[in-house]
Amino acid sequence: MPTDWRTRFRNHSDRFHRPWHSRGYLPHFDGGEIPQTVILRLFDSLPLGLVERWREELSHLNDSEREIHVRKRIERYLDLGKGSAWLKIPLIADIVEQAFMHFDAVRYNLAAWVIMPNHMHALLTPLAGWQLESILHSLKSFTSNKCNAALGRQGKFWQQESFDRYVRDERHYQNAITYIEMNPVKAGLCKAPEEWRWSSAYRRATRRAP
Repeated sequence: MPTDWRTRFRNHSDRFHRPWHSRGYLPHFDGGEIPQTVILRLFDSLPLGLVERWREELSHLNDSEREIHVRKRIERYLDLGKGSAWLKIPLIADIVEQAFMHFDAVRYNLAAWVIMPNHMHALLTPLAGWQLESILHSLKSFTSNKCNAALGRQGKFWQQESFDRYVRDERHYQNAITYIEMNPVKAGLCKAPEEWRWSSAYRRATRRAP
């Protein structure tokens, strides 16, 4: 985590004309060189209408509380691995992981990631001149084409919108890394984070191995 994150966040917050905006039904934050957590999910990872049904069930809450609860429900549901779950195929997971690592230290600094069967989590900090929206658009477009070709199919691969949230402080940053790397353990896919092949925890452990 950069030691000057507080100054960086304050300066970028003052400069940006539209830090919060919507690309559909989800709020997004373009914070420049501010660490952000991102969830990308396959297009069929959630049934149509499910999120809206949850929002109706939670309509008694205020907007902020409702979105927190909806996000938690989404993350729990994604961990069930529903839908096509193409990312459980090693070749497809490799394509996505290599694409994200290819632009590490070029367009962003990638601190943590995990590729689950039907979604992925990442913690990254855009570098100067790059916005999160353009970074994700490029990655999703490239990996969609490559993965579809490997699968011998056409059509949607990723859900159009991603979930993203800026990191508030260093504690949030460290908690985000832990949450991301523990995701496969929480989902019952492995017993320890470093056992999950497509993750920053695994890559860090293999670098340390003799």
